[in-house]
This record gives sequence, C-alpha cells and structure tokens, in this order.
Amino acid sequence: MTRTGTRRGTAALLGATAVALLLGGCGIRPTQVPVDGGPAPSRMPCAVTGEGGSQTRPQAVPVRIYLVCASQLVAVDRTAELPVAKSSGSGLQVARALVAELQKEPSQAEREAGLQTFVRPPITVSAPRDGDPEDTYRLSRQPEDLPPEALSQLVCTLAESRAAAGSGGVVLGGPGGYAPRVYDCAATTKSHPKSPAPGRTASR
Repeated sequence: MTRTGTRRGTAALLGATAVALLLGGCGIRPTQVPVDGGPAPSRMPCAVTGEGGSQTRPQAVPVRIYLVCASQLVAVDRTAELPVAKSSGSGLQVARALVAELQKEPSQAEREAGLQTFVRPPITVSAPRDGDPEDTYRLSRQPEDLPPEALSQLVCTLAESRAAAGSGGVVLGGPGGYAPRVYDCAATTKSHPKSPAPGRTASR
C-alpha cells in the first residue's frame, strides 16, 4: 500500500470514529425516576422582626397565636387582654380573646414576613351547652365547614393556651346540634395545615 493510501485509510477511520461518537451523544438517555423534594424553598422569612403584631395595651398579657406562612403554621407572639389568674370561666375569656386575635388582619411587619390568617370574621365563641364536656367551646360556625387552614390555626392556638382541654387538644363544637369533637395540634397539623387532624368524639 502506498503512503497516500495509508493516509486516506487513517483519515477515514478517524472520521468514522467521530461520527460514531456524535451519534452516541444524540441517543436517548435512560429515564430517571423523579424525586419529590417537597415544596420549593420559600423566600419569605416567616418571622417578625422588630415590633410585633399588637402594640402593648393596658392590662394586656403576652399570647401566642398561629398564622400561616409558606404552607405551614408559624407561632406569632402578640398581646391581648386576658384574665391574669385562672378562674371559673377564664378559659372561655381566653378562647374569645385568641379567636379575636386570629381574625385580625396581620400587621405590616407580619405581612412583610409572609404571614397571613385564614380565620375570617365573624366567628364568635360561646360556652358549652347542656350535655357538652365542660371545656367545650361552641363556635358560631361548624368547625368542619371552616377552611382547613383556619381550623388548624384555631386548634393549635387554643390547644397550646389556657383554653386547652384537660387532656390536651381543644374541644370544639358548632352552632348546630352536632356533638363537639376533640382536636389535637399534632406536628403534622403544623407542617400541613391544609390537612388538619380529624377530630374525635368528646367524652362527657
């Protein structure tokens, strides 16, 4: 074979190799199973800096309520007028004050932090009826008819306050004839307020 033929053979071999590599790069790669990494990270700080949601008022005491930010419940410190000592009927006063706080529009600082409330007025709280457990709170709306986030806010705010039932959780009823139910503020309630834990039958 002549030197010219050898050069031509080498060039042809290199060309074929390049084409093979190019075609291989255009092939269909194996499909990978998608992994659910959860919701995308939120840019919202979900924490109030500086002045809180409520200004200090005479006879006001610190309270903690739950608002919604980035699809989860976030504890927020405020002040409200509450009885200092626990006495007969003080639980109802606490429940009314906390539900009133949940119905307030978030302050500017809270809004800037990405906090919002799904508890829309008017919602009032009444004493238990005859036959209800003594620590029952009757709402002016049926708990199950509220937006799930609103129910989660109410449950966790009340369950972690002096309005809580003796066994923990909170006993809520509505204006109708349905029996009240016990709702617990579980960890999943805080992390997934759109899916609050279902209530269970309250024992009398």
